[in-house]
Amino acid sequence: MLKVIHPGFFSTIQDAGRFGYRDKGVPVCGCMDNYSASIANSLLENEEMDAVMEITMTGPKLEFHTSSFFAITGAEMSPTLNGIPVNSYEVHKASEGDVLSFGKLINGFRSYLAVKGGFLTEAKLMSRSFYKPITDQNCIKERMEIPIEGHTDYSPKISQIKPEAWHKEHELIVLKGPEYKILTDDHLKLLFTNKFTIAKENNRMAYQLEELIGAHSHKMLTSATLPGTVQLTPAGKLIILMRDGQTTGGYPRVLQLANKSIAFLSQKKFGDKVTLHPLRR
Repeated sequence: MLKVIHPGFFSTIQDAGRFGYRDKGVPVCGCMDNYSASIANSLLENEEMDAVMEITMTGPKLEFHTSSFFAITGAEMSPTLNGIPVNSYEVHKASEGDVLSFGKLINGFRSYLAVKGGFLTEAKLMSRSFYKPITDQNCIKERMEIPIEGHTDYSPKISQIKPEAWHKEHELIVLKGPEYKILTDDHLKLLFTNKFTIAKENNRMAYQLEELIGAHSHKMLTSATLPGTVQLTPAGKLIILMRDGQTTGGYPRVLQLANKSIAFLSQKKFGDKVTLHPLRR
């Protein structure tokens, strides 16, 4: 068991996602940066669907009540074990009573903590991913006790890897969306030559970009959306749906982010810059 001494800004349990329920209005959910999360699980030789802790902006303080092994990937948040710095992208052992803490955010925006065997919170609709009201909570809380397996012996095949520098990525690869044809030449020029700024309206549901690309008057029926769908409002604002994004929407779906670009974007915070680039086959 892992006890939460302090939850951090917004820490959740996430796995690969909740699939098969979008027709009921249930988002996919899952790890925002699923590449970093999968690397953490791979270091511990966990299953692909094993749940990890997604840590946003500032990290929690956690006490191990059983021995285990852990790995941290994604954003660099100055982790320490009993006050001693530990490296990200490396397997570490924690004994009963050890305290894992996080400090200053160095780069990126979301970090991923994996433990051997995964976090064992209750599964709802075949996933442990937090998403209220499907799950009882939307983030971890102070004094919460999170079930994990106890492990005293583990010899990883790969104990460390070179850290990913995803926080430096600023190019988002996009494909044409269903309503791509409503874009004018002026829209396209601004889309693919501008640098866009991450707006303060960014979370697990969606990221807004500050710069406008021009108004439009296209009307459409509410239609299906996906994580990574780029919607264009009538005023010309771009909204990029993320893992907890709604399953339908009424704005034109002009672009679709490539899956890896969703992960890149999830490591951006308010004020960061990104560019959009069409996928070249």
